Amino acid sequence: MHVPDGFINAPVSAATGLIAAGAVAVSLRGARRELDERTAPLAGLVAAFIFAVQMLNFPVAAGTSGHLLGGALAAILVGPYTGVLCVSVVLLMQGVLFADGGLTALGVNITDMAIVTTVVAYLTFRGLVKVLPRTRRSITASSFVAALISVPAAAVAFTFLYALGGTTDVSIGKVATAMIGVHVLIGIGEAAITALTVGAVIAVRPDLVYGARGLTQKLKLRVGGELVDAPAAEEPAPVAAARSHRKVWIAGLVTSLVLAGFVSFYASANPDGLEKVAHDKGIDKKAEEHANADSPLADYGVKDITDARLSGGLAGVIGVGVTVVAGTAVFWSLRRRRTADAGPASTASATDSASENA
Repeated sequence: MHVPDGFINAPVSAATGLIAAGAVAVSLRGARRELDERTAPLAGLVAAFIFAVQMLNFPVAAGTSGHLLGGALAAILVGPYTGVLCVSVVLLMQGVLFADGGLTALGVNITDMAIVTTVVAYLTFRGLVKVLPRTRRSITASSFVAALISVPAAAVAFTFLYALGGTTDVSIGKVATAMIGVHVLIGIGEAAITALTVGAVIAVRPDLVYGARGLTQKLKLRVGGELVDAPAAEEPAPVAAARSHRKVWIAGLVTSLVLAGFVSFYASANPDGLEKVAHDKGIDKKAEEHANADSPLADYGVKDITDARLSGGLAGVIGVGVTVVAGTAVFWSLRRRRTADAGPASTASATDSASENA
């Protein structure tokens, strides 16, 4: 789904750039409300995990592969605003360092892969959890459906953008049929990865899943023939919670490094959904060479290292490392900004207001 330079004309690319910039600005403000001492460290890890899993192309049809987009996973784990930022960080790292996704098309890619997938997935997820029984299984099932729908939604969004600014004369009906058809299949893989990941985190630390907050029903006890709320469970000790959180973070980082550094070598070499459709329908006739095609990490390999496995593995490890550092820096900065906004000045203001009202 990474759109290269030349697929979409300059006016539409510029317009999507403005849309992406506006969405990122809104998300920066919204993420300050979502991020706390639990989700701020997790958000950078989620970005790195998405980067790693996007290297694992899986076969979906004859000669076609797909990979995780990540919008649904990020939105459910750390919140929709933070989710947009997570995927945007990944796309920026991929475009600048790995020549994956055009630079002039960065606005197109953020709009399509970060905004559309995250918004569609989270709205679907929230709608489902409101009507389903409030259990961990319902959260996992809702994440599956939300992820499944988000991928063809992104394909529809690309088709719409191509109808507005496509640089080749190709029937939009053919583009839509091909894009949606193959991305429904890719959506099944996206759904499976998302549900497995969300389910794994819920099993260990359900409090770390943004989409699971407030979904646990209170335990009922029958006393004297009447149902009453059971006493609230004691909060875990801060030290124990911190250690548990650290274990989750380390496990997630190690998993990301293994996936990007080792498992990625066994990923499908077939072109992904957009590449296949673009080649078959002639959309790629005016594709332009990436501005960073000579990057030392272009095409997910390390320049001058001839061993394909070592080159790809090192590139994956570097990508995970850079993404987790960049993402963590952004999210911790937002977290500290929120803390500062709620600091002594805010407290004093609230106290003054209370005094005036009294």
